[in-house]
Amino acid sequence: MEWEYKVITMRTEGFMGGKVDISELETALNNLGKEGWELTAAFDTNEGYGRTRDVVVLFKRPMS
Repeated sequence: MEWEYKVITMRTEGFMGGKVDISELETALNNLGKEGWELTAAFDTNEGYGRTRDVVVLFKRPMS
């Protein structure tokens, strides 16, 4: 089986960073799920001093 992949990046907010708009993330996950994308991994990127800069979310689905 062959796969195709999608990566989305969500910027964090807040004075110290690290705050993700959960509503926006949930909407994105639900919309991609409806399109057949399966969540495979999620991780954050470090800006320094323990602050999160971005949240990166990876998806896959079978190629059609």
